[in-house]
Formats: sequence, structure tokens, C-alpha cells
Amino acid sequence: MSELMMGKNYNPKEFEDKIYEFWMDKKYFEAKVNKDKEPFSIVLPPPNITGQLHMGHALDHTIQDVIIRFKRMQGFETLWLPGTDHASIATEVKVLNQIKIDEGKTKDDLTRDEFLDKAWQWRDIYGRKIVNQMKKLGNSCDWSKERFTMDEGCNDAVTEVFVNLYNKGLIYKGNRIINWCPDCETTLSDAEVEHAEKDGHFFHIKYQIKGTDDYLEIATTRPETMLGDTAIAVNPDDKRYHDLIGKTAILPIVNREIPIIGDKYVDLETGTGALKVTPSHDPNDFLIGKRHNLEEISVIDEKGFMNENAMHFKGMDRDECRKEIAKELDEMGVLIKVKDHPHNVGVCYRCGTVIEPRVSKQWFVKMDDLAIPALDAVKNKDMQLVPERFVKTYNHWLEGIRDWCISRQLWWGHRIPAYYCEECGETMVSSEAPQNCSKCGSENIKQDPDVLDTWFSSALWPFSTMGWPEKTEELDYFYPTNVLVTGYDIIFFWVIRMMFSGIEQMGEAPFEYTLIHGLVRDSQGRKMSKSLGNGVDPLEIINEYGADALRFMLMTGNSPGNDMKFMIEKVEASRNFANKIWNASRFVLMGLEDSTTSFELSGNEELNLSDKWILSRLNEVTNDVTSNLEKFELGLAANKIYEFVWDEYCDWYIELAKKRLYGEDKEAKLTVQKVLVTVLKDILKFMHPFMPFITEEIWEYMNTTNKALIISDWPEFDETKIDENSVEQMNGIMDAIKNIRNVRATMDVSPKRKAKLLVVAEGKVKENIITNKQYLIDLASCSEVVLEEKENISDDAISVVIEGAELFMPLSDLINFEVELKRLEDEKKSFESEIKRATGKLSNAGFVNKAPEALINKEKDKVKKFEDMLVSVNERIESIKNKL
Repeated sequence: MSELMMGKNYNPKEFEDKIYEFWMDKKYFEAKVNKDKEPFSIVLPPPNITGQLHMGHALDHTIQDVIIRFKRMQGFETLWLPGTDHASIATEVKVLNQIKIDEGKTKDDLTRDEFLDKAWQWRDIYGRKIVNQMKKLGNSCDWSKERFTMDEGCNDAVTEVFVNLYNKGLIYKGNRIINWCPDCETTLSDAEVEHAEKDGHFFHIKYQIKGTDDYLEIATTRPETMLGDTAIAVNPDDKRYHDLIGKTAILPIVNREIPIIGDKYVDLETGTGALKVTPSHDPNDFLIGKRHNLEEISVIDEKGFMNENAMHFKGMDRDECRKEIAKELDEMGVLIKVKDHPHNVGVCYRCGTVIEPRVSKQWFVKMDDLAIPALDAVKNKDMQLVPERFVKTYNHWLEGIRDWCISRQLWWGHRIPAYYCEECGETMVSSEAPQNCSKCGSENIKQDPDVLDTWFSSALWPFSTMGWPEKTEELDYFYPTNVLVTGYDIIFFWVIRMMFSGIEQMGEAPFEYTLIHGLVRDSQGRKMSKSLGNGVDPLEIINEYGADALRFMLMTGNSPGNDMKFMIEKVEASRNFANKIWNASRFVLMGLEDSTTSFELSGNEELNLSDKWILSRLNEVTNDVTSNLEKFELGLAANKIYEFVWDEYCDWYIELAKKRLYGEDKEAKLTVQKVLVTVLKDILKFMHPFMPFITEEIWEYMNTTNKALIISDWPEFDETKIDENSVEQMNGIMDAIKNIRNVRATMDVSPKRKAKLLVVAEGKVKENIITNKQYLIDLASCSEVVLEEKENISDDAISVVIEGAELFMPLSDLINFEVELKRLEDEKKSFESEIKRATGKLSNAGFVNKAPEALINKEKDKVKKFEDMLVSVNERIESIKNKL
């Protein structure tokens, strides 16, 4: 044992940074290709360089760290590969805002290179910030292998994949309806569009049928897009409109003739049954337009303003134009009615601006051929989702997937490796910039100005970070990875894209398991957000309570796939748990005076019942915790550790051990010390993945080996060490002690007052109690423990019932009747005084007339409570008087 003395108080600030530096100096996080060991790898979902660690990161990272530390101690060659994400839109917005503050310049005032210089400077500053925050949490990542989605190697991988998919015909450029953010001025994928309920209206408009006085009633929430209408669609099975198919209608305001077409997309049951078709501004209308070869007329520009096709509405924003069109339609007499209509609208996930569907020429990944292998991989269990219920979500996204728009009108990101000849218009896709046009030989070549969707590079993360497209040793050894840990909110954003990318480029799924966790919500169950101001900074919690307390709180409240509430009371409880194990360890180590003595159990010690019980329970808990961790049941494992450490080791075994620790029998003392140390060592081991700092610090004080705790062997379950008989006996004794203590506490009997225990029992229970009666004498304040026939026991004896036995204590042993009578008389006076005060208040007309009803009811409740208590006290007084 170490001669160093543990501090009296648990203070994580004194050692957490020191411990992390120790791990780093010893290179314990670093993974190497080691053919003698089985690999286990995780890639960290790369946090954005724009932000800082939030509570969702803390949960996600703690789960991964628990798993990786567990596997490291099991003897695997563990790689937890970290990195950060360039986050195209988010970073560009942040950098431009900073430039505006610092220099008063907008994007229009900058060249692309000037902006990129500023963006890389931002990355150097803020990219390191979040890495340092991850270290404060305790992440045991291999920082020597840290990657960035735009570093040279990842950039090479992105280019290689783009070229590969293009050459296979899986990437193409074409006109499609896309999601456009007018504020960010870029396209968004479907997954980047969030939905928010907004107050809107249904505008019911007359579209006159040409050559008649009849009209079709069209209901729309967006009358401003009608300027781009090129048809009216009805269902061919709708008898109301069947005869109108093939005729034309007059588009109000514009006076353009538009055809009435039949299309099965139109719902017979919804609305008026007639649908205005605007192919340039609605994804469903776009598909109808393609089926019927309709003209595409865009009326809204990339900034969200009405364009030259919008006639006299040009220059208005969408909302203003909506009002003006409604006004003009009303003046024309073709606005039938306007109805309130709250509805969900798509908004940009980054800035919250309402999305504008637009037809635009963009780059797309053709998804049909890529989705099928990704679906099959889950169906065949090549990759398993935990919990399994998320398979339905995964399949839903893939089965209905549209081609993925991957081009973004930004400067920050992986620039698309496509080049255009300015002379002949030839498109060339290549990993190297061509010097001459492959078609006409011209040197007048320009690269596509757009960058790729952030998720394109993130989709390659499991293999690009290990050196692909080079065939590295790390890639061969650590890929595919074992488990991906992520939130359910990015199954589509990231998991699905990594799956089809990994299968397409590497020929197999990129991970064996995907462990899905929920969101960390506030104490009221609300999503944490800037708008609500309810976010909690993990670094502030770590500063006040320590990283171990935060980590353990996140794990004890966690079950796969489910949201959890953040409550500061739970953090405090976890800090108290850390304090409990600190004090228990200090108590155990302070008693080990001789640092040269071995406190390893040899197997020849004379163990008593409590020793056998705690060693058997340790073995059972080791088995349970190991099994839970293997099945990713981290919350269950943490709860079992908590219960064993707090209830069984600290509250029971240490108390049971004190008599021998303070006794004169040196051999018995050494035996109990060995058991205390043996159990504590394994407790520290299976607590370590959850609370790495405090456990490593205590381990250093124990100094039982030169091996650091982080690389020590995980405890192994040994079925031969299970002693069911001892566990059963000890449980019976503890049950008796608990029940006796409870009864005495209810009667307010001091632990110093001893009472005889009369036992009525048979068989094994009787034998157990009598054989182990010393525990009852030591811990249940019993003066003696004797067998007795029930008929010989006084009627006023206090009884306790446990399984297989009745235990009795003479009332006279528990109570000094004269002292108790005086105490009860004083209590009676106190209750009578309270009743008098409250009834006096209630009989005061001034109080009753002026006081709030709630306050009056409170006083009435007090009267009732004290009257009930007075009845009880009077009964006890009469009972005692009868005994004197």
C-alpha cells in the first residue's frame, strides 16, 4: 500500500487535470496495430468547429468513453478515433458574422481566397477549443490520430469517392426541385430541413374556365406562387371534374391560359379536389410537371424576393407579395374566402428561415442503387441497431429516399472536383485539375464554384480517417469499426449515409452496431435550445461538481434510444456517490499501517459469513455489470454498481468489518483488511469506465501494482466463487437488522439502549440467527439473542416479522416509562398550544374575511393534523399509565 495519505475531502479540482495529463504522458490512449490482440474501434462523431461542448455531446461522448475504457481493460487493442467537422453552412455564417464585426465587410466585399484564409484561422482557434473541452470530460481518445473533415487525407478521400461515383453514373448534375434557404443562399438536403408550425391561411381563388362563366375553386396557402402556375390538376377519377380535363383555365392577374390535366396524385378527399400546379416552387408539383411536360416558371429569386416573372410584384419579399396578391384578387372579385390554417412549414435547420422549393441545376447522388445494399445489411444483421425499434426508422428513410442533392452554394467546404471548359462547355470530373479540355484542348478551364454537402465527407468518416484510399495497416486492422454511438436525431443525416458509403467503397458495413441514444432535455422535459435559454454548459457542471459526477449522472439516467431529463439534483447525487467512495476508500486505506504487508487473499484465510457474502456478491455484480456492458445497457450497469458500492460495501460490509478492524485479534484484522482491499480494487475497476478520474486517483494511493488502473485487467466472473448459502444467510441477518432498526427508529429508541431479542423460528432460519447472533448484537442494539416459545412472550413485546421467523423485544427494554411519560406530556402540551393558536386564527373574522382561501385551508389542515396527533399521544399516555 502507498504511504501517501488521501485528502480528507473529495475535491476533483485537485486531481482531474493531473490524472488526464498522466494518461496522456503515458500514451495510454494510443492504439497500435497489434496482431496479438483483438482490435476494438469506435470513431467519434466529429463535433462542429463552430460550437462548444453541449450536454448532448457530453452524453454521446461519455457513452463512448465507458465502452472504450471497458474494452481496453478487457485486453482489446482499443482505438477511439477523434476529430472535428468543418460544418460548411454553420462555419461560413459564423466567420462572415465575425468579419462583419471586425472589418465591416460582407461576403460580397471578399474574394474566395480572402474568406478561406479567415475560415482556416477560425478553425485553428475554435477547433482546438472543443477538443480541450472533450479532454475535460475525460475522453480517452487517441489524440495522436485526430482528424479534421477537411484535412489533406480526408479531402483526398472525398475527391476519390466523388470521382468514383461520377464514373459509375451515380453522381450527376441536373435540374431538380431543391430546398433553398434564401438567408444562407444555399441548397439544403431533405434532412437539413426542419418543420415548424406557423399560423397561415387558405386562400380560396376562382380560376375561370376559358370560354365559360364557370370556374374552378383553388385553395392555396401560397398565392404568391400562382404567378408561376402552369396547370390545374384534378384526379381523373373525380366525377366532378372529369369533363374538364383537356380544357384550359385563365390564371388570374397573369391572364395566362393553363391546361386542366388529370393526375392521380390529386387526393379526391382533400380540399376542393382541384390543385394549382407550380413546378418551380413545389416538389410534388415538380413531379407532376415532369409527368405532363409542363413549363417551369420561377417567380422567386435566390434571396427570397419576387423576380422579373412576377410582373409588378417584382422586388417584394414573399410575405409582402402574398398580402398584395390577396388584395388584388379581392379587388378583382376572384378571392372567394380566406380561412385561418395553422400548418407545418419547412425551415432551415441552421437559421430558421422558411425554405423555398426552387428548380435549380445541382449535383445529385443517385440513391436507388446505393440504398438497397444498406437496407440488406440491416436485414441480414451485418449491422445491428440498438435498440432494435430504430430499424423501422432506418428502413423508412431508405425506402422512401430521393436522390441526394450534394452541392452547396458556399465557399467553406470540399470544392466539387468538376471542371468546365469555357470554350466548348465540356464537363470534366477529375481528382487532379485538368490543364486542357479533354474535348477541344482549350486551357480556358474553370472549377465548379460550389462545395459539397458537409455530410458527404462525414459519410466517409469511418474509413477516410484510417487512411483510405491508401491501404494502410490501421485500415486493415481497425476497419470495420465495432460500434457507432449517435443520437436518434441524425440517423438519416449520418448513419444511413455512412452505411451506403462504407458498403459502396469498402464492400462491407462500416460498423457492427449502431447504439442509439436520446436527447438530454431540461428538467421540464423540453429540448434544450438558445431560444428557451434552458441549455446547461457541461463545463460549468464539471467546474462545480467534477467530470465524474456529470458522467455518472448521464449514465444512471440513460437507457438506449430514450430521452433523459437533466436535473441538478441528480448531479449532486452522483457527486455524493463519488464522495461516498472517496470516504470509504480513505477509511480502508487509513487502517493499513504496514505498507510492506501483502493484502492479497491467499485462499487460506478464515473467512466469516460477511466475508463470504461480500466476495460472492462482488462476483455476481462483476458478472451482471460485464453482461450489461456487453449488451450496451450502460444505465443498468451503473445502477448495479451504485447499489453494490453504496448499500452493500459501504453501508453494510464496512460496518460489519469494524469490530475486527478495531479488535485485538491480529489475524482476524488482517483477514478483514484483505477482503476490504480485494473488494475495493474490483469496485474501482468496474467503476473506472464511468468515473475514471476518482478511481485512478484512489488506485494510485492503493499502489497495489505498478500498472495504472486504466490498463488494469477487468474483473472476471468465476462461478466457483458464488456462495449462494452464505448470501442467503447474510440476507436473512441483514433483513433482521434492518427491520429491528426500523422499529426502534419509529419508536425513537436510541441505538445506545440495548434490548433483549427473543427469537421464534424453526429450521435453517433458527440456526442462522443463533449461529450469527453476534451481528445482531453488534448492529441491532441487542443485549442478547435467545430462542423462546411464542406463548411465553409478553403481549406488549414489540414484534418484527422476517421470512421464517418472528422477533420480539420486551417493551420495558426499549422504553423508560417514566421518562417517556414526561416526554409525551410535553408533546401533548405542544399540540394543544398549536390547536389553540390555529382555531383562534380561524375564529378571527378579520383573518377569515381578508386571507386567501388557500391560507385559510392551510390553517384548517393544521388543526386537523394536530388533533389527530393529540389523539395518538393521549392513547400512548394512557397505555403507559396502565403499566406504571
